[in-house]
Amino acid sequence: MALDEPKDGDQTFEYDGITYMIETPLFEKAKPIKVDYITTPRGSGFSISSNLPKDQSTACGGGCSGC
Repeated sequence: MALDEPKDGDQTFEYDGITYMIETPLFEKAKPIKVDYITTPRGSGFSISSNLPKDQSTACGGGCSGC
């Protein structure tokens, strides 16, 4: 995840007052996508899940990453 401005070809959607964006081809492969903020004994962070195979969905850290 990163802060950015939408570009041509990005898919944008809002959930719980937060606007998300993703490149449309990636969105089509990954949907549905679930973004959640979790707190565990190991710390807090974002949990992102999608239909991407495990090796692709964790390429940017997955789980509680902040890439």
